[in-house]
Amino acid sequence: MKYIYIILVTTLLLTSCGGDKKQTVEAVIATENLEKIRAKRSEVVAKQQEIAEQLKQLDHKISVLDTTKKVPLITTFTAKHEVFNHYLELQGNVSTKNVLVIYPEYNGVLTKVYVKEGQKVSKGQLLAKIDDGGLSQQLAQLKIQSDLAKTTFDRQERLWSQKIGSEIQYLQAKSNYEAQEQAVNQLQQQVGKTLVRAPFSGTIDDIITEQGSVVGAGQSQLMRIVNLDDMYIETDVPENYISNVTENKNVIVEIPVLGKTLDAKIRQAGNFINPANRTFKIEVAVPNKDKNIKPNLTAKLKINDYTNEEALLIPQSIISENAEGEQYIYVVKNKDSNNEGLAERIIIETGKTQGDVIEVLNGIEDGSEIVQEGARSVKDGQTVKVINQ
Repeated sequence: MKYIYIILVTTLLLTSCGGDKKQTVEAVIATENLEKIRAKRSEVVAKQQEIAEQLKQLDHKISVLDTTKKVPLITTFTAKHEVFNHYLELQGNVSTKNVLVIYPEYNGVLTKVYVKEGQKVSKGQLLAKIDDGGLSQQLAQLKIQSDLAKTTFDRQERLWSQKIGSEIQYLQAKSNYEAQEQAVNQLQQQVGKTLVRAPFSGTIDDIITEQGSVVGAGQSQLMRIVNLDDMYIETDVPENYISNVTENKNVIVEIPVLGKTLDAKIRQAGNFINPANRTFKIEVAVPNKDKNIKPNLTAKLKINDYTNEEALLIPQSIISENAEGEQYIYVVKNKDSNNEGLAERIIIETGKTQGDVIEVLNGIEDGSEIVQEGARSVKDGQTVKVINQ
């Protein structure tokens, strides 16, 4: 305002000078005479200095007589100890170890499929059958021969126990019986490969090969079975969190597609650092009583990697930084009955952030009154007025 007053008064003086015998500024400039222009400039500067001194005297007297002071209006909050939980936010995919595409162990025609899509099955339940190509008949014949060999061996064993007959006859009968028994077992295993059974309890998710198709051992996909009981989320964690992200740590699981939030724990933390991306894997067990969580769904994880039971938290927006890179805030000291006090700049040391707040490690104490609104406009040592509602 002082400079505006100076310009206005100077303009008035110069205008008033236009009516006297002295030449105006415009007239002097029009003469193109350097000496006259310089002389006129010195005259104007002298008048400007005189007016500035008069304004200074007037402002001083106004400040003495004016009882209403203009002080910055601010709001404050009181720092207090509170529990601070910091969360590492990651993304992962839902998986299950009990999801399997079943392949046949025998070449042949898929003669029968005993289940349908969506059907629940138990471990060991018969799911399908492949034509055995006559192995069943061979097995039946071998069993007859095995039964005869057993009968012969039993009789020869009784005779040998009574010291009747020769030892070689006894050994031959025993050898023949054991050979027949092994042949039966081997053929039973072959026939067993023609029967497709459930490797675990679950739900038939998809019938891939229809009944009547020719299938190849280890090549043709028959069906997919899924168990949704043992679900988990797998993700990669940066190596610098290896000491904080450990087994049994609490995790908040969000599944955006389902609009669902779950409380879980880390059930396994890897011990191997992947050299390609410097991460290690973790598994988070996911309860799935409703069976609505499916494999390969995307999930967001919030892992509690740090907790401070007596943290002092402040908004990040009130922090400033000086030329030395130090962070500082303002606190109010010596507040009087009119809620007026002095703003004091405090250098602080900060820790972890979560959302809009940050942890203060050093610089303030419990109960400190901290400037919030107006923190960017006050100065160190300035009188301020607190207008908290």
